[in-house]
Amino acid sequence: MKEINNVLICGIGAVGSIYADKIQRYCSKNLRVLVDKERFERYSKNPTIFNGNVLNFNYVLPEENNFKADLIIIATKYEGLDEALENIANFVYDDTVILALLNGVTSEKIIAARYGREKVLYSYFIGHSAIRTGRNIIHDDVNTIVYGSENAKDYDNVQRVKEYFERVGINYLIPDDIIHSMWLKFMLNVSANQTTAILRFDFGQMLNNEKCMQFAVNVMKEVQAIAKAEGVRNSDKLIDETVEKLHTMIPEGKTSMLQDVEAGRKTEVDMFAGTVIAYGKKHGIPTPYNKILKELIDTIYENEQVINNKNLVLT
Repeated sequence: MKEINNVLICGIGAVGSIYADKIQRYCSKNLRVLVDKERFERYSKNPTIFNGNVLNFNYVLPEENNFKADLIIIATKYEGLDEALENIANFVYDDTVILALLNGVTSEKIIAARYGREKVLYSYFIGHSAIRTGRNIIHDDVNTIVYGSENAKDYDNVQRVKEYFERVGINYLIPDDIIHSMWLKFMLNVSANQTTAILRFDFGQMLNNEKCMQFAVNVMKEVQAIAKAEGVRNSDKLIDETVEKLHTMIPEGKTSMLQDVEAGRKTEVDMFAGTVIAYGKKHGIPTPYNKILKELIDTIYENEQVINNKNLVLT
């Protein structure tokens, strides 16, 4: 079983920076951060500041081919996945393992279609939300990478990653049923991220508002019906588990989508409501709550773009 040493990270936003920082402190010579030319120039002039520390990484461009990645961690937003898969091509080898710390339940299938199922492990990030303002990121170091596989053939790769995480000091969890865990995280994101983004609620405001929680549970019911149709085991437990998870969040914490809305950034609504709507069509399951959420979040984003364009004209 080949030991993992060389790591490539694609995406150093709120999540990617957490692990780029940890791996850099463990062994900087074996870490590369993948960027395109435009990002290289921008980050070189204006590097990421993580918890007050300037992060100067060993950057690598997509066209370079002198680094063999044992592990690739993709930590982009969903809309950046296609570009990321194009850019990592020169760094993928026979024994490379790929983890995508994206939200949602579709990224692994997309990656497997491009690079082969045997290279991909299911994975996602859980922890307190990082606060990102421009290139400045603040995080309290409460974080875990949940990963695994439903296929026994992937046992060696699961163990390779486990051993590497233990060496570096990265918190991890290997659940008994990674597919159920993926859908649990998806339900949490679909119900909490989108609802709080529209209402501008933090977790405390969401949990203390009875109307808001009832709306969120109705959103969860749509996800639950789809999970059941997709053959997810123990799907009847998903709603109770999601509500329980919500009560572990910091009351003043904000979801990543709320932070995106407040900053005028493009949200991941296509991966959340968009995926639910698509699965609903596939299985003939009505998804009215997610349709409403998508329309409202798209409207908010469009309005922000109009305001930004007007400001550009005025200045």
